[in-house]
Amino acid sequence: MSKFGLYNMFTAVKGKRDSLAKLLLEASKSMEKVDECELYVVSLADDNASAIYVYEVWSSEEAHQDSLLMETSQQLIRDAKPILAGVEKLGTSIPIGGKGVSTSQHHSI
Repeated sequence: MSKFGLYNMFTAVKGKRDSLAKLLLEASKSMEKVDECELYVVSLADDNASAIYVYEVWSSEEAHQDSLLMETSQQLIRDAKPILAGVEKLGTSIPIGGKGVSTSQHHSI
């Protein structure tokens, strides 16, 4: 089974990017306890005062989907809805290794 990478752009309602970033950082901290989540990086866009990028690496796509059902995730989603203008999936990938990501044993180059 291949790893699963996901790159999203979250857009906050005007003036609420810092609040949304704080919630996404809380999500990142909650993922520290989830072994299947290898990487969860939150970045502010430097060219858009409302945008935040999140890059995630999971042991599998199923593990990512399961994480969305966790009570912690559900609460963070509820908290974010009033300040979230939109979410755009920028892409998915099959991570195969690199700093911060364990080497995939199920994918050969």
